[in-house]
Amino acid sequence: MAKMSVEQREAYLAKPHVGMLGVEDPGRGPLTVPIWYAYEPGGDLLILTHPKSRKATLIDQAGRFSMGVQTESLPYKYVMVEGPVIERRECDIEQDARPMAHRYLGKSMGDDYIDDGSDGSSVVYIMRPERWYSGDYGA
Repeated sequence: MAKMSVEQREAYLAKPHVGMLGVEDPGRGPLTVPIWYAYEPGGDLLILTHPKSRKATLIDQAGRFSMGVQTESLPYKYVMVEGPVIERRECDIEQDARPMAHRYLGKSMGDDYIDDGSDGSSVVYIMRPERWYSGDYGA
């Protein structure tokens, strides 16, 4: 297994994988849940969640979280980032939610997803990646 270069790991994280978010849950193991995310090379990582969800409560308490993504077929690859939350704000459907739905579902299905069920009550967390871990079993 080889570590990925900065360019490789950033390009890999920028693909629309389903992420596994991890956040400290005092007195228990960390909360680890699947989540959609957005990332562009060199930038910060963005997630959306309901403001009263367990993950939102824990992120607010911890002020940071980690995100892991992986391939599920050979050759295996993974990238994990960890860092502080640098911004928390209300979700804007057109700026945040619709582009996220397009990223994961495509334009048509993404628009249906937003238009049929998004109540706009999500919050946005933006995390600045501080630590990176990666592996490429095909290298």
